[in-house]
Amino acid sequence: MASSLTKDSVTPGTPGSEKTFFGHPRGLATLFMTEMWERFSYYGMRALLPLYLVAPGGLHLSAATATAIYSVYVSLVYLLAMPGGWFGDRVWGPRKTVAVAGAVIMLGHLTLALPSSGTFYAGLGLVAIGSGLLKANISTMVGHLYEGRDDARRDGGFTVFYMGINLGAFAAPLVIGTIGENVSWHLGFALAALGMALGLGQFLLGSRHLADRSSVVPKPLSAQEKSSTLRKAAIWAVVALVFYAIVGFSGHYTLNWLLVPLTLLGVIIPVLVLTRIKRDKELDRSEQSSMSAYIWFFVAAAVFWMIYDQGGSTLSIFADSSAENTVFGWEFPVSWYQSVNPVLIMALAPVFAWVWLALNRRGKEPSTVVKFASGLVLVGASFFLFLAPLSIAEGGHKAAAMWLVAIYFVQTVGELLLSPVGLSVTTKMAPAKYASQMMGVWFLAVTAGDATTGLLSIAGVDLNKTGIVALEATLAVVAGVAVWMYRNKVKELMGAVR
Repeated sequence: MASSLTKDSVTPGTPGSEKTFFGHPRGLATLFMTEMWERFSYYGMRALLPLYLVAPGGLHLSAATATAIYSVYVSLVYLLAMPGGWFGDRVWGPRKTVAVAGAVIMLGHLTLALPSSGTFYAGLGLVAIGSGLLKANISTMVGHLYEGRDDARRDGGFTVFYMGINLGAFAAPLVIGTIGENVSWHLGFALAALGMALGLGQFLLGSRHLADRSSVVPKPLSAQEKSSTLRKAAIWAVVALVFYAIVGFSGHYTLNWLLVPLTLLGVIIPVLVLTRIKRDKELDRSEQSSMSAYIWFFVAAAVFWMIYDQGGSTLSIFADSSAENTVFGWEFPVSWYQSVNPVLIMALAPVFAWVWLALNRRGKEPSTVVKFASGLVLVGASFFLFLAPLSIAEGGHKAAAMWLVAIYFVQTVGELLLSPVGLSVTTKMAPAKYASQMMGVWFLAVTAGDATTGLLSIAGVDLNKTGIVALEATLAVVAGVAVWMYRNKVKELMGAVR
């Protein structure tokens, strides 16, 4: 990446003003590489996770249990983004929080690399905690590199930053997946730890190029607040410890004693957070109206992510057992399917950006509501498409790999319609009082969707059955049509936001 650092004139006082990274502050190179390696470790481990859970040489669990564990894990990563942002704002500041997060993630992957089922869930927990701490704070530091919201380079900087995410996500299954499936599962998890170590090293070495305010705690806890927070945390920790000690020593403990509470929290907490904001009497009429509209988007997004994130669990487990994973006679690891989405994102995102700009100039760009509705219909269509390889497998044959690639393609197009728009509308519709918290609220839609998938799996629902897949597909399409039918009502609630 050093070759992309060039002399340039930038705003005086901008970190790294003597050089730029693709025309952006040099600190962006540090954050780009840190995020790329963190995503390399995260998506590499995630690609292996469901396969390891069902493999005879892994934990050899049922497909339903594996899907539940995977869904709970992903929902926790997004659920913990909110307390992660809180730590950055109130306790450590973004820079220290990201450094600690990287160390926790690396430790988690190393724990997963140990050949012991007893330490496996502890490793997953550490990776989830570290990812939650890192997720919100590293994006905040990207924003810190620019002088005010009006810096013309800000949007482009985030675009470059998100390219790092997709580069890491693309490479991870090809490297970690290949080693994990063909050599050793635990060596694959160790490679994920190495990736995070490289990211952490890059961050520590390049942190001198970051903005000074990234080290500042924006709103530090008072002594009284610290005491109160520690007391509450200790009480809840003791309650959990006593509860699980009783369950364990009584001989009643099963994995569901852990999975069920976590999945319920993944559904209940998003509802409680939205309800608390909606009922806040300090919000004016316009903000109340915007929040009513936002609930439509939130529910739609939860349905979308419920189906979309099964690309890493339900589809992956299907590919492992029922797909012909070959191209022109050459067999490839199942985890490679997880590289399809990021490479499509990198290829299609510029096309979508160009199309929206061209349509906007003609006054024909679809509204936010229409884009959301289209994304939902497409993710539903992807599962209607999934019915074809399921039928082929039920007939005793292996489904061609291109069926799965086609499903991932349709889902990616749906993601590009819904996800960037959701991020944008979240910032636009956020009440002033909750401006810094609303991005965490958006991530809770992912939590709610994945937690719902987890609950279905825990209940024994086989998500690879034709009837269930058709039901989920129908739900998404109906939700998309409903959002489209009520688009004028939602637009009215949105007020001036477009």
